Amino acid sequence: MDELIQAITVADTPSQMVTAVKNLAATKDPSAIPTLIAVFGYNNPEAAIVAAAALTQLGEIAVPQLLDQIDDYNYGARAYSIRTLAAIADPRALDILISTTLTDFAPSVRRAAAKGLGNLNWQKLDISASQIAINRALETLLFICEDTDWSIRYAAIVGLQALAKVALVQSPILAKFQLMLTNDPEKAVRARVQLACSQ
Repeated sequence: MDELIQAITVADTPSQMVTAVKNLAATKDPSAIPTLIAVFGYNNPEAAIVAAAALTQLGEIAVPQLLDQIDDYNYGARAYSIRTLAAIADPRALDILISTTLTDFAPSVRRAAAKGLGNLNWQKLDISASQIAINRALETLLFICEDTDWSIRYAAIVGLQALAKVALVQSPILAKFQLMLTNDPEKAVRARVQLACSQ
């Protein structure tokens, strides 16, 4: 395992890095998690995509370290971490997904977080905790439906469409969609609302 990790740190070219990450990912070994997360910061998109897929496959076991190692400075690395957390869909990511959705300066990172917020595995929480968590996600997504950036509103609809699978919150979501169909100035957003309503 040490050799596979070392291969990543000494890779001289982007393609060597990708190969080294693929080799490490193939082990499916939890001890690779910190190195796979570090790859997000290496400015090698292909390697980062491989690392994200490997972490997503490892699933819940990767969540604590993903949460601990969110990069506050490198927004590219942060975006991969947020996308990976969204893909794993563990509700322990709720707080970071909410704060990212509301405050991250990078629209791509906010969009990834908003989409992830609607899709968490709420059943992993007990009933009262899940109701609180679902309502927090709902409140956040409804709030960003008013964002000035249409792409953020679009991501909010994707998140809300997924969240609408929870019967508890269907009616406020559908009510919001009706309002947006009438009031949102952006055609792409209205079209996305129509798609969400038809499914």
